[in-house]
Amino acid sequence: MRLGRILALLTMPLLLGANPPRLVPDVSQRQIDIIYSFTGAELLLFGAILYPGGRVPDKPADIAVVLRGPVEPILVREKQKIAGIWMNADSARFRSMPSFYAVASSRSLGGLVDERTSAIYELGVNNLQLSPSSQEAAEEQKRFEAGLVDLKRRSGLYVEDPKGVEITDGVLYRARIAIPARVPVGKYTAETFLIQDGRVLAAAVRDVDIDKSGFERFIATAAQAHGFIYGACAVAISLLFGWAASMLFRRR
Repeated sequence: MRLGRILALLTMPLLLGANPPRLVPDVSQRQIDIIYSFTGAELLLFGAILYPGGRVPDKPADIAVVLRGPVEPILVREKQKIAGIWMNADSARFRSMPSFYAVASSRSLGGLVDERTSAIYELGVNNLQLSPSSQEAAEEQKRFEAGLVDLKRRSGLYVEDPKGVEITDGVLYRARIAIPARVPVGKYTAETFLIQDGRVLAAAVRDVDIDKSGFERFIATAAQAHGFIYGACAVAISLLFGWAASMLFRRR
């Protein structure tokens, strides 16, 4: 969790008074296993809003939920056609790119919080802090960032749903977030934000683990623990299949 969000969450009770509302969130699955037949999943995020004295305000608050994957450094390269050949040209490096990001809200985020609050809590794909580490000009960094975010969107790894949260009686809420088949593995955080009049009144976090299982887990573990042996075996298997295919076509 970023420093700005940590400070905002720590000071939230002081700003809201002695009895701020609380969130009691949960998720339908704390562990999602990826096996060979995995075609995706749907994660249900649900919970309740506890108001002081159990009294729901006349103007109910809104809810935004964020499912965030582990951050990763990434190098983006831009290909250009030089002398009739496509070659790597400019590049940009980012230190903390979320591998997965999905946000669902009861209303459009633009109508819930202002730009400053969105930036503090990283609400919305365009408010992610990617921490560029290259020395390009600001305009170049924004261009690479926009291209990278667009690529993540088209691959289904960055998603926004402005009507993805249902609130019942101003107290109970639920949201469904689709997990694509090619989702990266790792520890995810499911964050819930209670928002009213442009302010975040409460926030809560639950952890979700997405990991490989069965034979896929064995292969991934072997590749990390014994990289050289794994590579040698992969080359040997490729050569074996190539030799078998050549023998089969030769007989025909």
